[in-house]
Amino acid sequence: MKGQPIMQKLAKKLIEVMEECAYVTKNGVNNFHKYKYATSADVLEKVNTAMVKHGVCTIAIPEIISVDEITTAKGNIERLATVKINITFIDKDSEDTITITGLGSGQDAGDKAVMKAQTAAIKYAYMLSFAIATGDDPEADGKTDQTNIVQVKNTPKKNPIGNKTVKAACVECGIVLSDKVKTYSLEKYGRCLCIECQKNIKVSA
Repeated sequence: MKGQPIMQKLAKKLIEVMEECAYVTKNGVNNFHKYKYATSADVLEKVNTAMVKHGVCTIAIPEIISVDEITTAKGNIERLATVKINITFIDKDSEDTITITGLGSGQDAGDKAVMKAQTAAIKYAYMLSFAIATGDDPEADGKTDQTNIVQVKNTPKKNPIGNKTVKAACVECGIVLSDKVKTYSLEKYGRCLCIECQKNIKVSA
């Protein structure tokens, strides 16, 4: 580093990495919302190839910020994890270093919440630091998307007149149920269904 400003050599290499990782092709598909996205594997493969080429290595150190249990609309218990990850770049020639930080969250019914959060944190740390363009929405967990929509449908709504809670809604289509329909549905099917959705179940059966 003699005669050069601090981190100039590493900065030059990272600019070259940015040029080679300017765009990542979207190979993943979110089947629930019907859009394509750049997977973590897509991003890591492109970044890793460019970093190795220019002699830059990385050391990643994750930190779990929180792990919370949440109850879905169907009564299932899932874990929501948030992870912070520090990634240090080291230039093999000059030994210059610089560290970036990424945050990510992941939700899972099993033991993969932390892994999902860690993967998201790494992916977006690289995407933000290297200004990688993909045009995708964060993140492509179709199962979680569907669960969250059910949660929205089942959220008690407030009546603007008197601020009273309105009657139960159908878990399939969200239509508000009368007390009679709700009672029959709970006794017959064990959940709140409107008349049309009850018919669909009968047809399917």
